[in-house]
Amino acid sequence: MNRTQLEHVIQAAAAIVRCDIVVVGSQAVLGQFPNAPSAMLRSMEADMYPREEPQRAIEIDGAIGEFSQFHETYGYYAHGLGPETPHAPAGWEGRMLSIEVPSLVKGDGPITAWFLEIHDLALAKLAAGREKDLDFVFEALRAGLLDVDNLRHGLPLMPDDDRKQTGDRLETVLRRTAAVGGS
Repeated sequence: MNRTQLEHVIQAAAAIVRCDIVVVGSQAVLGQFPNAPSAMLRSMEADMYPREEPQRAIEIDGAIGEFSQFHETYGYYAHGLGPETPHAPAGWEGRMLSIEVPSLVKGDGPITAWFLEIHDLALAKLAAGREKDLDFVFEALRAGLLDVDNLRHGLPLMPDDDRKQTGDRLETVLRRTAAVGGS
């Protein structure tokens, strides 16, 4: 998914729920880095929820989610979820970045889309620990999108259950990055 496609999904989601949208999955990188490396943009889904009414994420999932007409038409889709989904460092909601996206609904003002900040996103990916998540962090490090000190400073803010594994996975990814000559 690229930035234009992500903006389209945000527009469609906002047309359904009529409020700001928060993007928390891997595509959140596009909020801060619209031209992020293609290796970080493999997913064709955007994880999101309505900021003011997160419980309405199910409406997004039903209307423009996987296997919907929207997905079949465009080849990408939204995955509605809640703010409890990312295992991100404490305070992540206060560090989100925002952009304005024009509305699909004639006469409506722009939509504010909120994005997980790249370091919070990377730590959430490390907490998830799937191979694709580790690859995402590896690629972000190689591209110079992450500051290692910021990542390490975020570790104490991780939920207790995730802190040690997240730190161990960070060190593994840093070793892998150093081995191939990355940041």
